[in-house]
Amino acid sequence: MRVLGIDPGLRATGWGVVLVEGSRLRHVANGIVRSEGTDLGVRLLTLYRGLCAVIAEHAPDAAAVEQTFVNKDAAGTLKLGQARGIAMLAPAEAGLSIGEYAPNAVKKAVVGVGHAGKGQVEYMVRFQLPGVVLAGADAADALAIAICHAHHLQGGAARARVVA
Repeated sequence: MRVLGIDPGLRATGWGVVLVEGSRLRHVANGIVRSEGTDLGVRLLTLYRGLCAVIAEHAPDAAAVEQTFVNKDAAGTLKLGQARGIAMLAPAEAGLSIGEYAPNAVKKAVVGVGHAGKGQVEYMVRFQLPGVVLAGADAADALAIAICHAHHLQGGAARARVVA
């Protein structure tokens, strides 16, 4: 199963694809979709088209998106929410099921600690996906989201076997 992780951002949306083979994970690809300019509609369209291209190229079976956290800047939070909407729309349009994870849940799944720093997350992504060359911090975060979702899917499959 191929899992696409998406770390939404208005200027830079990270993405990462991992292949789940039983209990093993393998890196497929990662990158960053960048938007430029000041026109919000054009920036969102750029993100949408970029994510659609990633989905078309890598044919994931499932997707996962990081949930937006609310901060003190309401306008910034709203814009991030719009980018997150695009991050949900592109895989939904492709017919993918989408998992949503809070940042602390992703950190806990990848590092083992819910309040891990970015450096710790990047280190553990590199550890769990040997040989990975990261396109940047946003791509590392996206791979962490994909890893988190893969663990969730693996746990669900294990529970289904126990119940059956």
